[in-house]
Amino acid sequence: MGAVEYSSFVVNQLGKQEYQPVWQAMQDFTLARNSHTVDELWVVEHPPIFTLGRNGKESHILNKSDIPIIKVDRGGQVTYHGPGQLVLYFLLDLHRRKLGIRQLVTLIEDCLVALLNQHKIDAYSDRKAPGVYVNKQKIAALGLRVSKGCTTHGLSLNIDMDLSPFQDINPCGYENLEITQCKDLGISDNFQELTNALLSLIEKALERG
Repeated sequence: MGAVEYSSFVVNQLGKQEYQPVWQAMQDFTLARNSHTVDELWVVEHPPIFTLGRNGKESHILNKSDIPIIKVDRGGQVTYHGPGQLVLYFLLDLHRRKLGIRQLVTLIEDCLVALLNQHKIDAYSDRKAPGVYVNKQKIAALGLRVSKGCTTHGLSLNIDMDLSPFQDINPCGYENLEITQCKDLGISDNFQELTNALLSLIEKALERG
């Protein structure tokens, strides 16, 4: 828990938090920021929840259960968040960093691929379907929003979680898309170890621009 300063951003470790208050805090942070506001990355785990992007189709929710469904302002379709999944929110000023949104998506995907490569996992991204995959199974999802050149939302990486709720949706709008996680691929590093390794890769990538 708490904030840690990196070279060009601050990381806030939020622990386990309900989705909606964190989403509201992201919006508040972005509305209040100015050209001097230091960029932040937020690390969080959410209780079980389905989130539906701003153009998301409810038809991609196949079975409704007691897991809440919330419509949000990011891009993309429906995804699931739950305990054991790393959620990393990017509160970045793209104008100041001279980054386009496509560049940022590629940067995030490349960092996730590099993280998995460190564990001898052959991961890859797909330009037509944002996210990161292993053996045609999705292990990480991306969904971002840009407002006045500043980003909210970010990525989710499945580490060690109950994957069964993904069966109730078409993940990211794709039928029959299988989902995997770090634990099932033989990665023994825990949540914090993988988080720290990913943050280090992101720091270096953002420095390169």
